[in-house]
Amino acid sequence: MLPKDPCQKQACEIQKCLQANNYNELKCQTVIQELRKCCARYPKGRSLVCSGFEKEEENLTLKSGSK
Repeated sequence: MLPKDPCQKQACEIQKCLQANNYNELKCQTVIQELRKCCARYPKGRSLVCSGFEKEEENLTLKSGSK
């Protein structure tokens, strides 16, 4: 059995918020920040739900470094 994802709860909260707000991300910034905080607490690769944020941050780093 796989260990429970440490940030699964925050990911579920984002889904609930998005559904309740007609997928308007601006209305869910607080819960999105909570997921980012959770992801920052764990080593890269520890949380599957954080993998999207990790890739997003890598892309931002690459873009800012190419200027």
